[in-house]
Amino acid sequence: MALARRGRGVVVTTPSGNLRRRLPALGVMRRARFLTAAGCALLGVVAHGAEPTGRDLVEHVERLLWGKTNYGVSEMTVTTPSWTRTLKMRFWMDRPRYTLIRILAPPKEQGIGSLRIQAEMWNYLPKVARIIKIPSSMMLQPWMGSDFSNDDLVKESSMVEDYVHTLLGVEKVDGVPAYQVQSIPKPEAAVVWGKVVYFIRVADRLPLKQEYYDERGEIIKVMTFSDVRTLDGRVIPTRWTMRPLAKPGNRTEMVIREITFDRPIDPNIFTLANLQNPRQ
Repeated sequence: MALARRGRGVVVTTPSGNLRRRLPALGVMRRARFLTAAGCALLGVVAHGAEPTGRDLVEHVERLLWGKTNYGVSEMTVTTPSWTRTLKMRFWMDRPRYTLIRILAPPKEQGIGSLRIQAEMWNYLPKVARIIKIPSSMMLQPWMGSDFSNDDLVKESSMVEDYVHTLLGVEKVDGVPAYQVQSIPKPEAAVVWGKVVYFIRVADRLPLKQEYYDERGEIIKVMTFSDVRTLDGRVIPTRWTMRPLAKPGNRTEMVIREITFDRPIDPNIFTLANLQNPRQ
């Protein structure tokens, strides 16, 4: 940034020559305050001026929502035109390899668990003391009758590595400018969706919405994010609502009650022996 005195004013010019303004002759303190503010604004332009890539944005969202590891407590409420039920769950995740979900309530489902190790998934049913292996062909099936699929919950696929991400531009979501990123699976990737479209708020890069498409390009369901709060020192949306478009009146809300990010997790958590332990 260069300064030049001309007559009774001061001209401020950025290195690119784009910011040029003549200041009236001001007192020393007022000029100093303006130049400090101008310098901070210029630094902001330099830091955020480069347009992010689609991969940058998806990687940011995935890291924000999941971290490297996470564990905590959430509630899932499944709503249909004829009934509603709520599950309380404890979860552990060591990405991208392991996930364990354990139902804590209601008593009817207490102890049911889902475990993923790499590309394999198992469910444990305590009432019959039985472990059932879930084949890859079942990853799109609803988890516990919800609108979240098995893959949505245990995250078998890696959104960052298994898809090619393209920034399509900026459009408004409920009046808010959002980056629109299209994620297409790589040819060799074993994924369940034909396409995922992200809408990420420009102001702070928080996710607003995700659209899920099948291999024919038809939109199947939409997830929206709301209730932004600070948990474990991280500002995240804590309410995730999934709506299947073919089932009007149906929705599933996942609310994160507690979460801890990026702390070590005992590897013994992610074992078949522990899956059968309802107390864990």
